[in-house]
Amino acid sequence: MTIAEAVKILDGQFFCGEDKADSEISAACGADLMSDVMAFVKDKVALLTGLVNPQVIRTAELLDIHCIIFVRGKVPSREVIEMAEDSGITLAGTKLSMYIACGKLYEGGLRLGEIRDI
Repeated sequence: MTIAEAVKILDGQFFCGEDKADSEISAACGADLMSDVMAFVKDKVALLTGLVNPQVIRTAELLDIHCIIFVRGKVPSREVIEMAEDSGITLAGTKLSMYIACGKLYEGGLRLGEIRDI
């Protein structure tokens, strides 16, 4: 699944990095605790979170995560968007809850063992 397909499934919008929307994702991790995200290290992962602070970007950089999708209608600050742009991280958002967003990605083709709501 591409980032663009995931954002479309979630009826979401891009905040930055739309030029990388054709990049593939093969897993998703849903978490609001960044320490939990660190326990879920996979290639080509999209991070779904309700946190919109700079720590989310720092965690993504550390774990080589290139896509963050904010859930529950959260909108990142200009500072967070600029940090993501500088790091080459795509940011998007959806109004859906984390639970529903993970379920929709599963229905859209990311299968068991590939989506994890921590």
